[in-house]
Amino acid sequence: MKKPIVAITMGDPSGVGPEVIAKALAVPAITSACRPLVMGDAAAMERALAVTGAALTLELTEGLPPHDTSGKIFLRSLSSLAPTDMEYGGPSSEAGDAMFRYIAEAVRLCISGDAAAMVTAPISKASLNRGGHRYPGHTELVADLTGCTDYVMMLAGDRLRVTLVTIHEPLADVPGLITMERVLATIRSTHRGLHTYFRENPRLAVLALNPHCGERGLFGDEERRVIGPAVEMARKEGIDAHGPLSADMLFHFAAKGDYDGVVCMYHDQGLIPLKLLHFDDGVNVTLGLPIIRTSVDHGTAYDLAGTGRASELSMVAAIRMAVGMAEKRALLAQRKPQEKKVECSGCKTRGCTTKSASQRKKTAASKETHPQENQTAGSSSEHDS
Repeated sequence: MKKPIVAITMGDPSGVGPEVIAKALAVPAITSACRPLVMGDAAAMERALAVTGAALTLELTEGLPPHDTSGKIFLRSLSSLAPTDMEYGGPSSEAGDAMFRYIAEAVRLCISGDAAAMVTAPISKASLNRGGHRYPGHTELVADLTGCTDYVMMLAGDRLRVTLVTIHEPLADVPGLITMERVLATIRSTHRGLHTYFRENPRLAVLALNPHCGERGLFGDEERRVIGPAVEMARKEGIDAHGPLSADMLFHFAAKGDYDGVVCMYHDQGLIPLKLLHFDDGVNVTLGLPIIRTSVDHGTAYDLAGTGRASELSMVAAIRMAVGMAEKRALLAQRKPQEKKVECSGCKTRGCTTKSASQRKKTAASKETHPQENQTAGSSSEHDS
């Protein structure tokens, strides 16, 4: 299979993005697996090479990288920032506008098919907004550029994968944003994304919002009124979802491998355990987009910028995951139409063999059932203290 082109965005030039890119692209396994093309600023990347000591040369290009990119960083320079625009350790409006352009160009390359995936280094939301681009975060920006409204933020490592019903929202606003429609949409998108790229017919845990699942309404009723009904609807569609489950116990079982993904109600509920297990190698994935986008799971780390000490492990993991997802998508695209499985009537995933209850009855009547369809979904047991 031809090595895929991966568009890598520099992120905030004042942060560690250029440095972790330089260190990651010096890893031979990365250039053996893909053809990286960086979107960024030439001066910022030259500075990063000097700071990290990476034995790479910078190659400016307006085209696409060759098959062999070892020993070089192929960069599409989309800004000419002055040193004062990218001083280490702080946001600037000029850098904010530049990082927007890096992202927009990577999205364009993915949509056109020139790039198989995009990987993003961390941005400064303050810089982005100062530069005139009003987005609460990277995920929402990429979703807007791709015209996508049904997307889910997933943080992933080898032991744990979490998705979020709400993302960058004030904690006080979260209860009002937890609706049955939103929870169900997140469950569906999580199922679809995991099934397509990671594991067929994944087993999902859906967390409660309140301590002890609300303790029968004593601590809140979102579990009974919103989350539980959403889980039941998902199960009727054939999705292997379980919950609501108490967050204080569930992650122990998820980390053991009992679940393929955990649907969380808000940002810190999912990201605290994820970063506890995968601080260095966690990957941010936006599920539901028409393109493949992965990212590091850390921020600009202004305190480390310019030191060369920022770890490249998350960037390496993000690139590897993007390549794996791109290869999976390419293999699916090569299937002949007659070889494709039926489309799930519940989650609308091409290739998913789960079906709605009514469809299962029809299939059974025609004696054409599949083994996956005859499995009885497990009960929603609660791991709680």
